[in-house]
Amino acid sequence: MTNPVPMAEVWRGDFLESVHHGHAVICDDSGQIVEAWGDPEIVVLPRSSSKMIQALPLVESGAADAYRLWEEHLALACASHNAAAIHTDRVQAWLDHIGRGEDDFRCGAQEPRDIEMRDALIRAGQQPCQIHNNCSGKHTGFLTLTKHLGAGPDYVDFDHPVQQACLEAFEDVCGEPSPGHVIDGCSAPNFAVSLHGMARAMAYFASAEDRSGVRAEAAARLRKAMVAYPELVAGEGRACTELMRAMGGRVALKTGAEAFFIAIIPERKLGVALKVTDGSTRGAECAIAAILVKLGLLDPNHPATLKRMNAPIRNWRAIDTGIIRPAAGFC
Repeated sequence: MTNPVPMAEVWRGDFLESVHHGHAVICDDSGQIVEAWGDPEIVVLPRSSSKMIQALPLVESGAADAYRLWEEHLALACASHNAAAIHTDRVQAWLDHIGRGEDDFRCGAQEPRDIEMRDALIRAGQQPCQIHNNCSGKHTGFLTLTKHLGAGPDYVDFDHPVQQACLEAFEDVCGEPSPGHVIDGCSAPNFAVSLHGMARAMAYFASAEDRSGVRAEAAARLRKAMVAYPELVAGEGRACTELMRAMGGRVALKTGAEAFFIAIIPERKLGVALKVTDGSTRGAECAIAAILVKLGLLDPNHPATLKRMNAPIRNWRAIDTGIIRPAAGFC
């Protein structure tokens, strides 16, 4: 096994204060590794970075078309959203459309990340509900597929037809069997895979137009929905949204908990998977930005880039005290 490599460094003055180590893989459409850092075969939990794979059965089953879902719905199915009004209003409308309600969810209530929504709930004396969960779009997709299949209500159970369909799709596009699963923050199964396998899956999405079959067509639709509606995939101020906008829709990005990140690059037919081992979001955002800059897809001087790579660290008096930057020798 190859050890993780330094990916991002935090400097305070002339002192190296922190280092974020990790693993990353760039894979081509044949499934071969183009470049790797650390151990490409390390087994990882992609967490929410796998949401576009979990959404494949929604589209390829015919459920998305049967319920006349638009690109906005598909973007939400891939989302880890802020629970701003643009997210929650659409989730509620989607639930109404399929004849389901918040009580049918199995994701749990979550305080909105969106400050305006959070404060509005506080002023109204209301508690967050499951629609505010960052995964509520994915779960509405699960509910839609559940209804389409005529399956039982506990759609997050590992043996449920929805999750078995997700597992089959996951193993197919990753090109390897999953060694097991865990329960994610939203209570759905999350399947383990090698980092190489996850990058291979992202290359599948990147090259979907060159492939045949309903799965490839579904992958292309989901990827296009993500770049068409980056604000629904995450939200204002978030790396996924801002970096997709900065690249003009050329790349689909998705973060996952505990410092996972993927990139889908159709013009190069490349997939990227990245894991920072200490679980630091700032480390993962700096590292994925560095890879995208290296590939010539992201402007190093774009404001969205400079928030995450070569980003100044300021104290409470707005004095520059340090910087977070790619580690020496990485990218």
